[in-house]
Amino acid sequence: MDRPERALVVTPHPDDAEIGCGGTVASWISQGTEVFYVLCTNGDKGSQEPDMTSERLAQIREREQAEAADNLGVKEVVYLRYPDGGLEDSAEFRGHLVHAIRRFKPDVVLCPDPHRRSFYLHRDHRICGQVTMDAVFPYARDRLHYPEHEREGLETHKAGDVLFWGTENPDTFIE
Repeated sequence: MDRPERALVVTPHPDDAEIGCGGTVASWISQGTEVFYVLCTNGDKGSQEPDMTSERLAQIREREQAEAADNLGVKEVVYLRYPDGGLEDSAEFRGHLVHAIRRFKPDVVLCPDPHRRSFYLHRDHRICGQVTMDAVFPYARDRLHYPEHEREGLETHKAGDVLFWGTENPDTFIE
């Protein structure tokens, strides 16, 4: 695969992008690729600390994500701030992803593999991957889906590739 000019990473939780495709992102950015993130949830549930609150955890996780993205050289992070565990396959969520695809015009979109069968696959990862695939095709491509985007001046866009991280059957390797 050739290095893309622009890439969009759709990540369910803070730190998932760095775990799932951080090496690829770092490599591409060092070679001149513009990388953008959409962070779907605020990560407000993943703590076992007895004194932690959802609000405080969400603030910590967003700050950590901003620092990680900045360290990598990510151009922009869009924060959707859905609650951790709260992603749904909905027109609203899909619309946010279509908007990002039309706005950033990526050559490639990266997201978690929604088809992974192993026990450890968070519900948000499955939904994020599936809705991202749907947003890429056909929704971002077809102008009659989310016509309000056209009124905002956004044109349709067809990404060239979707790459999954965490897949059980990898077919693309990036060094």
